[in-house]
Amino acid sequence: MQYALHRRAGDLGWEDNNIEVIDADLGQSGAAAVHRAGFKDLLARVTLGEVGIVLSYEVTRLARNCSDWYPLLDLCGYRQCLIGDRDGVYDPGSANGRLLLGLKGTISEVELHTLRGRLTAGLLSKAERGELALLLPAGLERDADGIVMKDSNQEVQDRIALIFSAFWELGTVGKVIRSLRDRALTVPRRNRFGGASQQPACLPGC
Repeated sequence: MQYALHRRAGDLGWEDNNIEVIDADLGQSGAAAVHRAGFKDLLARVTLGEVGIVLSYEVTRLARNCSDWYPLLDLCGYRQCLIGDRDGVYDPGSANGRLLLGLKGTISEVELHTLRGRLTAGLLSKAERGELALLLPAGLERDADGIVMKDSNQEVQDRIALIFSAFWELGTVGKVIRSLRDRALTVPRRNRFGGASQQPACLPGC
């Protein structure tokens, strides 16, 4: 889709050697610009006056957060850079163009918040019914019916029990970790993909 916009820019009069496709943000959400290298690159080029028009299939895909969207409009308006999508080409420096682009950005942000609200409501509904299946910590697993139970591996059960008893005896997490390390004992840990393995004892995040 992005590459079809290359032809669109040519149809609007831009020479091929002056057209560049920025696809660094493909597959990333437009909800925030923090981790979007392509969007940051675009802002930098507009600021330097190197861009004549910004094209997107839907302009709101550039940013779905008004705190990111309006600074782009301000920069484009100041640098006389046009913004275009499948519906038309807009001049953010004009009152009419600013109004239309502002409305598009606001509607897009509302849609994003509405979608998040629906997803959250769905999760809460599942939680109220006891059907919300979150990633379980090491030591627990689900049976075929989805019921949470202790890990079927007896070694894992014994190690978890040892950790709890050591905490009650020693009183701090640091002392428990040192005790496990002194005895060369590993602890069961679950990764973000759901797999479990035995790892050296350490503080969370290590």
